[in-house]
Amino acid sequence: MSRAALLVLADGRFPAGGHAHSGGAEAAVKAGRITGAASLESFCRGRLHTAGLVAASLAASAVLGVDPMALDAAADARTPSPALRVAGRKLGRQLMRAARATWPSGELDALAREFPKGAHQPVVLGLAARAAGLEAVDAAYCAAYESVSGAASATVRLLSLDPFDATGVLARLAPEVDRVADRAVEAARGVCDDGVDALPAASAPLLEIAAELHAAWPVRLFAS
Repeated sequence: MSRAALLVLADGRFPAGGHAHSGGAEAAVKAGRITGAASLESFCRGRLHTAGLVAASLAASAVLGVDPMALDAAADARTPSPALRVAGRKLGRQLMRAARATWPSGELDALAREFPKGAHQPVVLGLAARAAGLEAVDAAYCAAYESVSGAASATVRLLSLDPFDATGVLARLAPEVDRVADRAVEAARGVCDDGVDALPAASAPLLEIAAELHAAWPVRLFAS
């Protein structure tokens, strides 16, 4: 196993399409819920412990060999917003293209055939990590970190926030990313024993509602 593969997978320059998505930050900025570094940190913390935990658990489960079809259905059930389901599958499709070119895998090929319009991004992320020879905890870290880093990066553009302040937010959240990754791996092991119903279903209703409103905007900087 090469841990350097984790650096490739988690690198913001990996062509997985995440740069076009704000993780709900664009809608939160417009609504006045993110106005600076302090409110960005609160937003990211909430996102980490809800959407981030679910995504990390799905990704870790895929690394452990849980049926990706079942995981995709579980991801759908945990994403009430149609706009977020569409965004998650678009991100999954782009990540699939990048992952298959980087770590060719029969499992990735099979999932791509089953979901030509894209499987949910965390499921693809987990299979990509598995193809790269990574462990469940690696995929969990990648998913958890993505859940906050995307919003932080988007806020720099949306508010002209000082990039040093945005990076400081991510650094302060690092211990919580550790805890979420650990919880995700524990949940994934439970899925291996008890099925996908053991996955967390942490909800973030405001993110879901804001995503639907954001999708209807005639002009927007980010896709979601």
